[in-house]
Amino acid sequence: MEQYDEKPQPGDLLEIFRGTYQHWAIYVGDGYVVHLAPASEVPGAGANSMMSIVTNTAFVKKEELWKVVGDSNWKINNLLDKKYEPRPVYLIVRDALDLVGEELSYCVVRNNCEHFATLLRYGKNQSRQVRQFGEAAVLTGAFAFGVLGVTALLTTLLGSNKDKHKQ
Repeated sequence: MEQYDEKPQPGDLLEIFRGTYQHWAIYVGDGYVVHLAPASEVPGAGANSMMSIVTNTAFVKKEELWKVVGDSNWKINNLLDKKYEPRPVYLIVRDALDLVGEELSYCVVRNNCEHFATLLRYGKNQSRQVRQFGEAAVLTGAFAFGVLGVTALLTTLLGSNKDKHKQ
């Protein structure tokens, strides 16, 4: 686990690195965070965390920061502060605490823990990791489509060339 000199302040976004994805939480003070968590979201879940892809609900939880982090690395990441004005801290914390215990709709693409945390901090639900994944998928798809296109073209050209040699 990484140690940090900087201590989170109420209203800060915390990014927790889970290997293949990041989990997000809002620091609410006194060593606690509020986060949106499907049942599979636990420290050290590993491959079991992939179950969050198929779930459609998650719970808003208030838990100790260290319980949520486990042995994962984490950092304070108020990623959109340069783009959006953060809401007043008292509103971020109040709204986060008001949601504790609620079961909310969950979708890994449209309503995940990062959407939840950025909505509380900025009033805008955004997910950088979904956007980055989408961009990577588009590039991968475009590359695969290009490879298939070139393969089809070569097959057509070489195939018609073989036909000419047979005649």
